[in-house]
Amino acid sequence: MGGLSMGQAFVQAPEHRPKPTVTEATGIPLIDLSPLAAVDADALAAEVGAASREWGFFVVVGHGVPAEAVARATAAQRAFFALPAERKAAVRRSEAEPLGYYESEHTKNVRDWKEVFDLVPREPPPPAAVADGELVFANKWPQDLPGFREALEEYAKAMEELAFKILELIARSLNLRPDRLHGFFRDQTTFIRLNHYPPCPSPDLALGVGRHKDAGALTILYQDDVGGLDVRRRSDGEWVRVKPVPNSFIINVGDIIQVWSNDRYESAEHRVSVNSAKERFSMPYFFNPASYTMVEPVEEMVSEGNPPRYNAYNWGDFFSTRKNSNYRKLDVENIQIAHFKKGVAAA
Repeated sequence: MGGLSMGQAFVQAPEHRPKPTVTEATGIPLIDLSPLAAVDADALAAEVGAASREWGFFVVVGHGVPAEAVARATAAQRAFFALPAERKAAVRRSEAEPLGYYESEHTKNVRDWKEVFDLVPREPPPPAAVADGELVFANKWPQDLPGFREALEEYAKAMEELAFKILELIARSLNLRPDRLHGFFRDQTTFIRLNHYPPCPSPDLALGVGRHKDAGALTILYQDDVGGLDVRRRSDGEWVRVKPVPNSFIINVGDIIQVWSNDRYESAEHRVSVNSAKERFSMPYFFNPASYTMVEPVEEMVSEGNPPRYNAYNWGDFFSTRKNSNYRKLDVENIQIAHFKKGVAAA
């Protein structure tokens, strides 16, 4: 990782350090999507609804994403991170251009033990997603890495199909019409992140990604067989390890769905632990709406007896603020949906 060595910037506060052993989670919902084409979707939607309510995430198999597409994308990812440091630095992101390679991401103001490469699936992205205030969302493709771009564009296409399937099941589970949420994604600000977590000399002090909730709508995560994703269990607040399931994806309910559902569903708090022996790779697909979206509870989820619990906020502004705080250490906690809770934020 360009000669990364363990320094104070990586050290988590004592209360956030991982315990020496993290229990493997039991009871995580595993949902087989293969009946989706053949049978009534309501039973699947009910499973998705229960998982979103009780866990804030679930594992899907039978999802229809071709194994070859995943294999090509993961091979491209490994090839990129194996490049010499100066080749990776040639596509390094900057504050104004937040896509590309980066190795000093911060989560809640502590540096993460990882290196990343971010890209947007649509090239060129739709106009509404390109200029986001001062930010320019243009991909920085590495030169002389044959097949890299093609493999990730193919993967992105498969991810988008799966994302809309899940979005429809979530809408059905909330008794909304199946395509109720689709319109928000017309000019989406979705992005894909390639993560590489090298072996860490002090895995008891650092985290690959510190504790956080995903700000967007949905995250579809591919992880290799090394493991390291921890989720905070609702029932007792303990951190539990999500065991990798072959040929699966992990679906995280994000903050936007929590707000749209008016707290019927809650996004999952999670983190990534690292280890001293093995490197780990993962690929999250962050399914995000258009930057001009005003995020608020959808009207069908609101009634006299169940008033809106959030003030509306602009997704583009929220996303830019969050991106900037991940880019450089700030003196304040980064922006959270809790800041828009009724009775907390100014109306």
